Amino acid sequence: MPDRKHKKKRPGSLARQSGSPGALPGTLCVEPGSAPPEIRITAYGKEDFLETTVQDVAQIRPLLDQWPVVWVDVEGFGDGTTLRALSTLFDIHLLALEDVVLVHQRPKAELYGDRVFFITRMAQVRQDLETEQVSFFLGKHFVLTFQQGAPGDSFDRVRHHIRANAGILRSSGADYLCYSLIDAVIDQFFPVLEHLGDRLEALETEALARPSLDTVSRVHAIKGQLLSLRRIVWPMREALQTVLREPASVFTAETRIYLRDCHDNLLQIMDLVETYRELAAGLTDLYLSSSSNRMNEVMKVLTIIATIFMPLSFLASLYGMNFDPEASPWNMPELRSHWGYPALLAVMALIALGMVLSFWWNGWFKPTLPAMEIEEADGSNDSQGSTF
Repeated sequence: MPDRKHKKKRPGSLARQSGSPGALPGTLCVEPGSAPPEIRITAYGKEDFLETTVQDVAQIRPLLDQWPVVWVDVEGFGDGTTLRALSTLFDIHLLALEDVVLVHQRPKAELYGDRVFFITRMAQVRQDLETEQVSFFLGKHFVLTFQQGAPGDSFDRVRHHIRANAGILRSSGADYLCYSLIDAVIDQFFPVLEHLGDRLEALETEALARPSLDTVSRVHAIKGQLLSLRRIVWPMREALQTVLREPASVFTAETRIYLRDCHDNLLQIMDLVETYRELAAGLTDLYLSSSSNRMNEVMKVLTIIATIFMPLSFLASLYGMNFDPEASPWNMPELRSHWGYPALLAVMALIALGMVLSFWWNGWFKPTLPAMEIEEADGSNDSQGSTF
């Protein structure tokens, strides 16, 4: 498949994607500069399968008559004419097609007669978390998917199973194919969460050992990514519940069992997201506490130094006063002593040494957070990382 360029949204593109105010229902608001649709066909039966790409929507009609199950994967929304032709061929409601093009939809499931319309988002991690809207239309003998056109998707494993005739996929209907695609999207969240968990573990160690403002900014970025995942997973759970509650759905009773497993996986993902959100929130407090401890260590050292020099400064300033011993016998008679200066230095050294020993005896030189506690914290990170 040719590489597709991934274009980042410019500021304000979210508002433009919501359509023009006052536009008629079902109006397709195709974003300027979008890639033209690339239509990829995967058709199969028990004995054979076919993979091809088509340029004209009319080429899909014969395949629907020849194969038991046809999967039409459309990537890119740059041609409204092609999208409307697909809508006519598969009897897709214009309101549903409008939701396909507006790529900031909340995950949901809707029923249009004997059709099931499902919207969700795929997640993957490159440098940062990236999500892409994907829409499913399930009919009796077909599955139609729409992707924005970002590079890569979660469906390679399903394509491999079709080619290798693995499991019951090739001997099942289109509803099982739709389940397999939804399951592939859900399974992709686990490595994403594992990656975020590893980053949180590293940031926790960094917050204890050498906290910095960069640590806080990275924790804040992960908190935003976890919030994005929560906004995806929670409505996906509701969408699956909608499909499972509907008795007239095109999903068979056997496929519904697999969908319930998807629902359980979403609950597990939701638990992990909430756990990591709490951990990320705690890391900010940990950074503030660790920074405060480091500041306390610095202030303690400075306080010890200042405290030691206070009596030394007093003695130095006392004997720095300009009183004349000849004017009065009370005017610093020790200034005439032969050993006065060495004696004063010895007294000052003894005072400083005595104070250092006193501080050491009272434990002032021990760090506020011992190394043992840091090692124990690292051990707790390992136990959290074993969740996967």
